[in-house]
Amino acid sequence: MTTAEIQALNDAHIINTYGTRKIAMQRGDGMRLWDADGREYLDFFAGIAVVNLGHCPASVTEAITEQARTLVHVSNLYYIEPQVKLAALLCEKTFADQWFFCNSGAESVEAAIKLARRYWAQKGTPKPVILSANESFHGRTIGAVTATGQPKYHEGFEPMLSDMGKFDYGDIAALEAAVTDKVGAVLLEPIQGEGGVRIPPKGYLEAVRKLCDDKGILLIFDEVQTGLGRTGSLFAHTQCGVTPDIMTVAKGLGNGVPIGALGCTAEAATGFSVGSHAATFGGNPLCSAAALATVTALTEPGFFEAAAEVGAYFAEGLRGLAEKFDTILEVRAAGLMIGVEMTKPVGPLVAAMIDSGVICGPAGPNVLRFLPPLIVSKEDIDTVLSKLETELGAF
Repeated sequence: MTTAEIQALNDAHIINTYGTRKIAMQRGDGMRLWDADGREYLDFFAGIAVVNLGHCPASVTEAITEQARTLVHVSNLYYIEPQVKLAALLCEKTFADQWFFCNSGAESVEAAIKLARRYWAQKGTPKPVILSANESFHGRTIGAVTATGQPKYHEGFEPMLSDMGKFDYGDIAALEAAVTDKVGAVLLEPIQGEGGVRIPPKGYLEAVRKLCDDKGILLIFDEVQTGLGRTGSLFAHTQCGVTPDIMTVAKGLGNGVPIGALGCTAEAATGFSVGSHAATFGGNPLCSAAALATVTALTEPGFFEAAAEVGAYFAEGLRGLAEKFDTILEVRAAGLMIGVEMTKPVGPLVAAMIDSGVICGPAGPNVLRFLPPLIVSKEDIDTVLSKLETELGAF
């Protein structure tokens, strides 16, 4: 089908919630995508930080193919071999003692909210309030959107859940002021993604952990976007030596196959019991096989170090452009999670970059965001920097 034919079917039969660009991607390989009309693109968005290994990597494709031939779904009423292998590998590589699998980042956040509330209810000392940061983004289910600190995502869905408070990100005094004896958990992105790639000040996450310990509060890290190597380590929180009680994961976990997960300490896990939470498709054989192959590849020796190196190279190049163009206010980078704050809305610049053959996106109105697959080369980065310089000249 041509792009025009696909668009006609889309417009007739798909609810318009995305403001879809008039492009129909048909094929991907590594860093590159091709649309229905045969045009090639360099992908510097990775399906919104999802295909961290690039498009259609052989190891993941082979795992999906083999599992599809064997068993796709049975439900969690039975043991699932790929799922338990995945959980064991994640336990080996993280702080978590136990895992729950679902289908998306929003579902993993929803599970974390439920787990935190039920944990305290099980203790006989209900502490239902969960605090999250202003400008945060945690997903689109009603619990996750309530936790999201951006009112534009609440519009038309009110009332939001009760017992969900907010504080200013990066300000430990603001969090301290928000804590009461009813607060049971703090939900926090180690780096805010949709909020503009906002990196907290040095020592902030350590201070949050200490406050939670002092007040007897569970700490939940939302690593849906920052996780799976995006910031230069398997999970962002490890770079400052801080360990949460609960962590939400998705996006890069299955390299495009829908899977989310919640990891937690054995103590936090006591909040759930048989029948208290479930997901029909969560961690089914197909998704777990894809995720197992993905995590295995991501944790190969030297992989993160290489990704961090090219991320630093990209950030340096972007800062060079900032010296040439006063429309760039700041470059914020952690590994290959990069935001370029501009003096004006970036929508036209994103469109121009896509027209030039580079896929990127916004993070809020004024931040240009790059989330390339972690396999990106310096040559690919040079290509993007050159095209961005050209487009900035007309921006």
